[in-house]
Amino acid sequence: MTYQADAITLRAMEPEDLDFLYKIENDESIWSISATNVPYSRYVLRNYIATAQNDIYADGQVRLIIEKAYQTPIGVIDLIAFDPKNRRAELGIILQKEHQHRGYGLKAICRIRQYAHSVLHLRQLYAYVDETNKASLKCLQAAGFESTAILKDWLSEGTKFRNAILMQLFL
Repeated sequence: MTYQADAITLRAMEPEDLDFLYKIENDESIWSISATNVPYSRYVLRNYIATAQNDIYADGQVRLIIEKAYQTPIGVIDLIAFDPKNRRAELGIILQKEHQHRGYGLKAICRIRQYAHSVLHLRQLYAYVDETNKASLKCLQAAGFESTAILKDWLSEGTKFRNAILMQLFL
């Protein structure tokens, strides 16, 4: 299933995405903003691609590749921590550095927002954002998210802790 926005497409993972996912998942510079703190092997990622049903009810999450011009993968967008009872999910997005600050993130978020509302019938999306990540905060606000809480010392990077802002969008 493919979901299209102006200059991007959101699509299911394919076996051909293995090298792309390997590069993103093993980029240590983004570990501080994700739950990852160890590298992923190609074997683990290959199995993940092969076994993911891309059904949020079966997997508890959905991961889509953000693609530019129907050919070039530029990032990944996730709905994780799916809670069907309360009809909400956490949003995660990562774009390769060379594609950041060009509007692709906003387009991808708007597209997955539409999918979450009209297909998944979710009531709420939320994201935890490092309070120093002004670009992400601005992007989420442009997509309709609002800041609803500051979570003190929420994010750990070694021995340092940073505050996170809880961003929520009611669909």
